[in-house]
Amino acid sequence: MNRRVKSPQRPVTSSGRNQVGGTSGSRAGAQNELCVRDSKRRSNLAQTIDITLKVNGHEHSLTLDPRTTLLDALREHLALTGSKKGCDHGQCGACTVLVDGTRINACLTLAAMHDGDAITTIEATGDARLAALQTAFVEHDGFQCGYCTPGQICSALGMLNELDAGMPSHVTADIQGAGMALTDEEIRERMSGNICRCAAYPNIVRAIAQVQERAS
Repeated sequence: MNRRVKSPQRPVTSSGRNQVGGTSGSRAGAQNELCVRDSKRRSNLAQTIDITLKVNGHEHSLTLDPRTTLLDALREHLALTGSKKGCDHGQCGACTVLVDGTRINACLTLAAMHDGDAITTIEATGDARLAALQTAFVEHDGFQCGYCTPGQICSALGMLNELDAGMPSHVTADIQGAGMALTDEEIRERMSGNICRCAAYPNIVRAIAQVQERAS
């Protein structure tokens, strides 16, 4: 009677594939390659850059991770915590600052992009219009919790600068006119990128209107 002789089974790896001679070496080589790539990636991430930020008239030399946002540079490296981190997606306006007179969301831009630029935050002194806005917000109770207020005021300052430059908004009726009237509708439209969760919008509008009226 003939009996079948079973051939010895090859060991099976955790992946379900038969382990054959030579695969362990190639597997080790692949792992080494991954380690080298990971090391290079970590080395690249560890690189820093040197920049100079001119904030509120003062120059600051900083060494930063190139991925650092302008908001984090202001708050974490310069201790200027007036600019708030709200949504961190550019949707609430709490981080609004001015760069060369133009309002931007500091959470959406890298600090490295503003090397040498003139940056204005809520902590600035010596700006008459900024001081007037701060006073008007207090007089008209244009805030409640105050978290969004620095961004609201900086945005209002940038908005008034835009009005001075003759920049129309979506609701401007006559873009060819010699001057643009700052109506309540204009203020609401131009400030629509700044959210106040306490809903102090009517008082914010009145505060901004007062500053413009007294300046004209």
